[in-house]
Amino acid sequence: MDIRRLPNTEPLPMDLLLEADPLEELVRAYAAFGYCYIAEDKGERLGTYVLVPLNKTTIEIKNIALATSARGKGYGKELLKHALAEAQRLCYETVEIGTGNSSINQLAFYQKLGFRMVSIDRDFFVRHYPEPIFENGIQCRDMIRLEYKISPL
Repeated sequence: MDIRRLPNTEPLPMDLLLEADPLEELVRAYAAFGYCYIAEDKGERLGTYVLVPLNKTTIEIKNIALATSARGKGYGKELLKHALAEAQRLCYETVEIGTGNSSINQLAFYQKLGFRMVSIDRDFFVRHYPEPIFENGIQCRDMIRLEYKISPL
């Protein structure tokens, strides 16, 4: 799998980005301020992520998604590790990520890779999304915020 930063001249992989965030308007807004990366293998798009700087020391993974055909093969772990390495290369100290209260698998995945829960933005998904979101039989209401502290080079 090869991961590369998408140049501004190349269209966003909206099909993948919308897997992780169903509002195209929001995806386009944060992607405009961040760096989009694409994972490919032999011309097939496997996954994507978007890094958005929050301040001089903190960057956020705003979106990370895999194609359905790429799930369960370790690509998500590779993609997340690449995002952490890229944040370190860009000289950030902290990487943040947010996910829904109903995203049970993602919460476990991020913690297994060293992320720690730091806050809850209550009713985030109720305030920002016009339609209710359900996952794992649970309404996605709250944003769980996690962070990863990068070791200095």
